[in-house]
This record gives sequence, structure tokens and C-alpha cells, in this order.
Amino acid sequence: MNPKHKILFAGDPHGDFKPLIAAVHEYKPEAVVLLGDYDLDMPLDVCLQDIVGLTQIWWIAGNHDFETPSKHRHLFNSALAGQGLHLKVTEIAGLKVAGLSGIFLGRVWYPPQPPKWLGKQDYLRNQSATIRHRAMPLKYKAAIWHDEFEALKTLKADILVSHEAPGSHRHGFDVIGELAAAMGVKNIFHGHLHENYSVVIKKNIKVVGVADRAVTDLMGNMLNKGR
Repeated sequence: MNPKHKILFAGDPHGDFKPLIAAVHEYKPEAVVLLGDYDLDMPLDVCLQDIVGLTQIWWIAGNHDFETPSKHRHLFNSALAGQGLHLKVTEIAGLKVAGLSGIFLGRVWYPPQPPKWLGKQDYLRNQSATIRHRAMPLKYKAAIWHDEFEALKTLKADILVSHEAPGSHRHGFDVIGELAAAMGVKNIFHGHLHENYSVVIKKNIKVVGVADRAVTDLMGNMLNKGR
């Protein structure tokens, strides 16, 4: 196997997993990492049944995965639920991969503005008793929370996968690059913005944006161009 193909990164499928499945059959990676926005109408493992067992499957969540209870359930209650990478570092094919799911939400934290809530507990403490005893709304579950983000900074990794983009993209956020630098990361792969691009930012960190339905290798080479 070509070393650069040992991990493949898949941009937002939005319900279409055929390009990823085709790439796995062609390149036979040790692992694939999905970058969010699945728009699932069935469990993730069912959508990927053609490659389950052929490669390791890892994922982070995007904003679409919190849009409805069914989309959320088909991801977080699927047989692949334990393969989520959010807020931790996981060794994948010999590399340490950190994951950051979700998006910045104005009502929670939208950098460079200061966070409105330091964390989920801070938010809940300031709600009415009725709200505190309900499940947190899915929209808030999709948010990047400041305290969790800061905790992730204390870990070390080789690769950061995020749904949101760093400041290398015109719609990205500088704090993602700052997170990567603090973690000693050398590569960032992100989805969400539906563009293929590659650029180097501060600290010599290479950023690869992966378009919807596109698949890239470890070097940032697009194995298909997506939609």
C-alpha cells in the first residue's frame, strides 16, 4: 500500500457515500476519517456496510448531524458510534489524530468574540429550572464550547480533523489554527465549506479543505474531486 493512502479523509457526504466507498475499494487504506454532515436516513454503519470490515472507519460530526433527532440518532446510536473522534486524540494507522466536531454558534461562542458561555454547565446554571431538566437542544449540542476547546489544546497530535475551517479559508476561524499550533499538529483536514484547497499557515501547518463528497489522501492529493 502507498503510505500516503494509509488514511483517507472524506468531505461531507450529504447522504452520498458512493465516492468514499469507491475510494476504499480502489486504494485499500488502513483507515478513513469522515469530516461530518452525513444527512443520514439510516444508521451510518448501514450506509457504509460495503466497507465495514475492509478499513477502520472514524468520524467527526458536522452541523447537519444535529438538524433532526433522526439524523442525530442514525449517527450517535449507530454501530459506529464508538468511532467518534471529538475532543480526544486517537492513534490511527500510526498517527495521532485529534477531532473537533461541530461549528461555532453565535449564541454560544463565535470567535473572535468572547464566549457567551464558558461551557455547558455554565449555560445550564443560567437557565430556568424547566430548561435545566430537559435534554440540551440539538442546536446547542452542535456547538463548539469554549472550555472543551481549551481542554483539547492541552493534548498533542499529528493531525487535527475539524468540521469548521481555520483562518486559511475566508469563512474560517483563526482559533482553529491556534488550536493546531498548541497541539503540535502538522496537518489540518476540514470539511463544511465544500471546497478543495491546500495551503500552509503559521507554524508550517498544512491545511487541506475537502469538498463535499471528495476524498483526499494524507498528502492532500484529491483522489476524486467531489461534487
